Amino acid sequence: MAKKEKVKIIPLGGLGEIGKNMTVIEYKNDIIVIDCGLMFPEEEMLGVDIVIPDITYLLKNKDRVRAIVLTHGHEDHIGALPYVLKQINVPVYGTKLTLGLVENKLKEHGLLGTVELRCVKPKDVIKLGEMSVEFIKVSHSIADSTALAIHTPAGVIVHTGDFKIDYTPIDGDLADLARFAELGKQGVLVMMADSTNVERRGYTMSESTVGKTFQDIFMRADGRIIVATFASNIHRVQQIVNAAVKYDRKVAVSGRSMVNVVDVATNLGYLNIPEGTLIDIDDIDKYPNNKIVIITTGSQGEPMSALVRMSTSEHKKVTISPGDMVIISATPIPGNEKLVSRVINQLFKKGADVIYEDLADVHVSGHACQEELKLMHTLVKPEFFIPVHGEYRHLKQHALLAKKLGMKPENVFILENGSVFEAGHKSARIAGSVTAGQVLVDGLGVGDVGNIVLRDRKHLSQDGILTVVVTISKENGGVIAGPDIISRGFVYVRESEDLMEEARCVVKKVLSECEKKKITDWATLKSNIRESLRDYIYEKIKRNPMILPIIMEV
Repeated sequence: MAKKEKVKIIPLGGLGEIGKNMTVIEYKNDIIVIDCGLMFPEEEMLGVDIVIPDITYLLKNKDRVRAIVLTHGHEDHIGALPYVLKQINVPVYGTKLTLGLVENKLKEHGLLGTVELRCVKPKDVIKLGEMSVEFIKVSHSIADSTALAIHTPAGVIVHTGDFKIDYTPIDGDLADLARFAELGKQGVLVMMADSTNVERRGYTMSESTVGKTFQDIFMRADGRIIVATFASNIHRVQQIVNAAVKYDRKVAVSGRSMVNVVDVATNLGYLNIPEGTLIDIDDIDKYPNNKIVIITTGSQGEPMSALVRMSTSEHKKVTISPGDMVIISATPIPGNEKLVSRVINQLFKKGADVIYEDLADVHVSGHACQEELKLMHTLVKPEFFIPVHGEYRHLKQHALLAKKLGMKPENVFILENGSVFEAGHKSARIAGSVTAGQVLVDGLGVGDVGNIVLRDRKHLSQDGILTVVVTISKENGGVIAGPDIISRGFVYVRESEDLMEEARCVVKKVLSECEKKKITDWATLKSNIRESLRDYIYEKIKRNPMILPIIMEV
């Protein structure tokens, strides 16, 4: 009997972090890429807009990439597509809403029409080389989410995508648990499953519980209602619209991403807004406050978002006033707690009544808690298991959960981005690693900001900069003008005139010593100025600004 080839699984993002999800499935000469997400920058990534996966491995194997297959339309799964498709133009498969959101992104980047977008629906199977991909309906906090079953000659790989088990979903479209059970019976080689909520016991509440809370709040609200939520959570937006219609309120939408998603979802039939309900944000003053609902972005306290601008009186159309009720229908993403707290404080100061998750059930997660994860494991019964989509602690806890459910410890693998996992009949191992990491996007620059630039930005942000300008003679190397010292972010010059004058003297002394020693090499001059000034300033005020000598020759 011919020896079967092994299938490789290579995560390029999404492990040990929340975001930037991207996984390579490789069998012989075929590569399929699952998802293509971005991550928002961490605090120390000063000035960086977004973070995308390093696709060096895919670029090296460009000819073998058959397609990019998407599980759903969240930014951490589709956000890096425009950047990747500029380098690897392959067909992109996704459900109707997912591709609707992708089209918006490609339009922004001038790529619409240059990329082949192929629409699929749950139960569809697509053939890609020697592998085929089956789409399976799951529930999540965005409509049209799917899990994937990748059928390879080496065995079946199940990727759950982001999921929860919701028995009363808003669209009435239940997750296809029967198909997971069928696959489990037939035999699954590897399962990769969402680990985001593995630390939470019990079950995730149904999205429909939020609708009941909205209706209760809307019933007793006397003034204007402003609801901040994730733009992509179309089921949440639908429930806000339903409550508004029930209590005879008009709905206005604020925030670029919210406007975009509402347009796409309405056009594709995922949002049902009765005629005459939706009004332009410019027209809200034409109606009494108790007839208005505003749906907005900013549930994470993002500095430039609509809700934040409202809370700081910088929004052009909406000013928060006493009597407004603001509902923050989201949980802060880890790391955003301070930003959200600041917005809540600002809103209270403006006289608004603020309702957030601690006070009412105005948000439920889109990710499975422990009991739902146990159900998925029990249905699929994989031979090998890889926890995905989570920080290291989430992956670790999910691995422990799998072991408690009876999986052999040697069959559970915690991978890192770049790990090459190889599996075949009854055997699996980590077979080395490939290049993986982060590419930073700043403005229109992709990858031109690296560790050195970030280090400099951090240095500048913490200690400021001193620019030393000197004009020297070309003939004899003597000082013609200067030294002038310009300070930014270091000290307020007027209040530190003595310090700056002494700093000038230090530079003069260095220059005269160099003149005596006949040192005219610019690099040496700059280095001597930098070192002497650094030592003097540190000794005087224990600060370490960036020192930038500029020498001009006349």
